[in-house]
Amino acid sequence: MSNLKTFANSGHWPTLFASFLYFDFTFAIWVLNGAMAPFISETFALDAAQKGFMVSVPIIAGALMRFPLGVLSQYIGRKNAAMVEMGLIIVALLYGWKFVDSHNSVLAMGVLLGIAGGSFGVALSLGSGWYPPKYKGLAMGIAGAGNSGTVLAVLFAPPLAMKYGWTAVYGLAAATMVLPMIVMWFAAKEPPDREHQTLREHVACLFEKDGWAFSLIYIITFGGFIGLASFLPSYFYDQFKVTKVEAGQLTMLATLMGSAVRVVGGYVSDRIGGIATLSGVLMLVIVTLVLCGMAGQSVAITTLLFMVCFAALGAGNGALFQLVPLRWPLTTAVAGSMIGEIGALGGGFIPNAMGQSKQLTGSYFWGFVAFAVLAAGMLVMLRVVQIRWTRTWAEKGGRALPQTAPADTPDYGGLRAGKVLPR
Repeated sequence: MSNLKTFANSGHWPTLFASFLYFDFTFAIWVLNGAMAPFISETFALDAAQKGFMVSVPIIAGALMRFPLGVLSQYIGRKNAAMVEMGLIIVALLYGWKFVDSHNSVLAMGVLLGIAGGSFGVALSLGSGWYPPKYKGLAMGIAGAGNSGTVLAVLFAPPLAMKYGWTAVYGLAAATMVLPMIVMWFAAKEPPDREHQTLREHVACLFEKDGWAFSLIYIITFGGFIGLASFLPSYFYDQFKVTKVEAGQLTMLATLMGSAVRVVGGYVSDRIGGIATLSGVLMLVIVTLVLCGMAGQSVAITTLLFMVCFAALGAGNGALFQLVPLRWPLTTAVAGSMIGEIGALGGGFIPNAMGQSKQLTGSYFWGFVAFAVLAAGMLVMLRVVQIRWTRTWAEKGGRALPQTAPADTPDYGGLRAGKVLPR
């Protein structure tokens, strides 16, 4: 309790809460088409491949919007960027309410829902910006727990769609966005760590090996989370013939685990290190993905396995973003946005892999196997690159160094980035 009190007093908790709420509501909007996929696919008689593509469109669009929003936030401020984004989301949802009436317009709406997917880097940087390095993992974990917005989407969208029609859900969602906008306006304060960098410095992490290593791992942890969360309502509905509302409720059980454990992942990583945590996470993800594919006859066993898998994915998200501010202390928001963009793009792989697997083989099994193989490759890569990471900018296991030079600054006078400075 004393540690938590120290944590709370070390930063600005109203800003952290506003960031969590902002990310929570935008995340719910981002996955709205996935939550309503059984309704949409039934309306337009979509086959498995079309359904997978439809679910993947908001994921891919949101991924592409993350990095530009992260750069914009450094020029107008993270709080202002969040307000602008939420305003655009409301306009997009009103469009969906009034004008979506065909398969093509659903795909167009998926692109607009991607606006909500751009919030990630801004939310995490804004929420953690008031906290010292030793608490960054926990602060980012709390802000990042806003991916619990998936729970809101899959829990409320199906029954509302059943009662009012699925296009009306867009209009109802637009009204809910007023709440996080009010909280952000009155509660949040722009942190003092505003990153005034040139555009060249902003995109520097795009040309670094570490940036791509982080991004590839995030394809598994976050890409897996958003991809599975978006596709599970369709999977439960098709595979087990449950009702559309029950499919959302089963998805909620799994995604709730991932959202809650993200905070734990950040907390544990502050203590044992993000590298150690990620290693365990990836091994658990590989095993549970294969088992999920094999347990396709039992809804109870499958749901339990998905809960374990999502818990691992959530912990992995928290662990990876414990490492980001250690590696890029001066450009955390932009590096986080770039990593988040690539990772979210990977999320579009799962719905398409699942749809193609079902279309070509009559089973979802090979979709699960494909992602498990990808996770195994990332685990091997992590064990290789961690050797260099723990020799430069992190302690063994991925903990923060006691006193470091910023890892994304040049080597002046023989000072190596990330090494412990003399006392």
